[in-house]
Amino acid sequence: MDVHTHSLCAFRLTLVSDQSVDVAMLLRDVMLPLPMRADWGEELEWPYPGLPAAVVAEFAGHKVAGLPFFAPETVATDHGSVYRNHHLVDVQRVLGCNILPSRVLRPTDKSACERAFGAIRSLLFEQLPGYTGIDPADRGADPEGDAVLTVDEMEHVIATWIVAVWQRRRLGQYAPSWDPAGDHSPNSLFAASFAQAGFAMEIPSAELFYELLPVHYVRKIDARRGVKIRGLWYDAPALDPYRDQHSTRGGQHKGQWVIRRDPRDRRSVFFQDPLTHDWHTLAWTGLPPDGQAPAFGDARVRELLKRARACGLRPRTDDELLPVLMELLGSRIPVSQWPTRLPKSARTEHSREVVQAAASRADRPQSEPATVVVGAGVVTPLRWQDRTRQAADSIDSHRQHRREQAVQERPTPPPPLGEAYRQRDLFLLPEEDEEEDGHGGPDAG
Repeated sequence: MDVHTHSLCAFRLTLVSDQSVDVAMLLRDVMLPLPMRADWGEELEWPYPGLPAAVVAEFAGHKVAGLPFFAPETVATDHGSVYRNHHLVDVQRVLGCNILPSRVLRPTDKSACERAFGAIRSLLFEQLPGYTGIDPADRGADPEGDAVLTVDEMEHVIATWIVAVWQRRRLGQYAPSWDPAGDHSPNSLFAASFAQAGFAMEIPSAELFYELLPVHYVRKIDARRGVKIRGLWYDAPALDPYRDQHSTRGGQHKGQWVIRRDPRDRRSVFFQDPLTHDWHTLAWTGLPPDGQAPAFGDARVRELLKRARACGLRPRTDDELLPVLMELLGSRIPVSQWPTRLPKSARTEHSREVVQAAASRADRPQSEPATVVVGAGVVTPLRWQDRTRQAADSIDSHRQHRREQAVQERPTPPPPLGEAYRQRDLFLLPEEDEEEDGHGGPDAG
């Protein structure tokens, strides 16, 4: 939320709790213009005078909705652990902003944000089906039975309401000090800021996505296996010129290679070529040959490595970890683990992985990196059956690849049973020449 104009510049819906990468991508959304959606009319397009919508659309490459975008200077947060980590320190360095926690016992530091939460709840959330309220007295008889909106539908409803209602709503007692009696909305205040301080229309490049991901420093690129990030090995042909070499990087991390990791989707990591500055995708070496595998995040990787240690596995390659991963993702489902019998925490865990993978895919630039993972664009739908079927297909593809590598040439399949009897009619009498050649007569010899 922008304190000056009270504009809701960006938001994100996450299952359970958010992560530092979600905060980083939210700040990136503040800097990007919001594209127009299919069911939005022309009245929701960029409305601010002094900067025509056609000019903004030309710079952005698409029609832009009526929502402010700018580079934040100072971001005030609460004292949650998601805002207090080394990743966000790197994020504010990349974006050039300051992320400051609010003062202790100073509720006025975030008063505008807290009031906005209450207004959104009373104006929008209370009107939606499945609203549970803020205490048991407001819960209702059966809110779960009315919950008919998916996460994507909920996100679309909120985005439409912000652009169509909130940005054009009269502020009332929150009018600016220079015109307390005037009728002002977030859109009118943002338009007035053009005349006061101007507007720097800076749209960040698509590569900003990779720069906002958590960074890892690798001392050396292995000649056979690539790079190891958080217990998993990643490799791609883009690493060939730099194998068994140290980086020419200087400073604090002198001689180390920079690898970027997305905690929401661990099927791949990202490497920037130091010469061409192109971004390359490094695939996990344990993926099947076709690259089709359900998405999994950091939490699933920790569980995978813990399960492998408990089983006494010391894999030579990550290919041996794939069956364990597929078992964790649900390729074999006994009756006790059917979706209807799973505890709520387990159902939420699987759903969260799929939602995070979809968010990761949506955040990536439209132009893929120079090296693309085969099958990386396939996002598993939010259905247990499809997720299980994809895990089983990954196992079958992996086993087929290992069988093909075990033999030098493709074996010839044996003929069907009884094929020799189908070559000729059994009731056809042989010719005399064939009988003499085959058995011989009494005068033979």
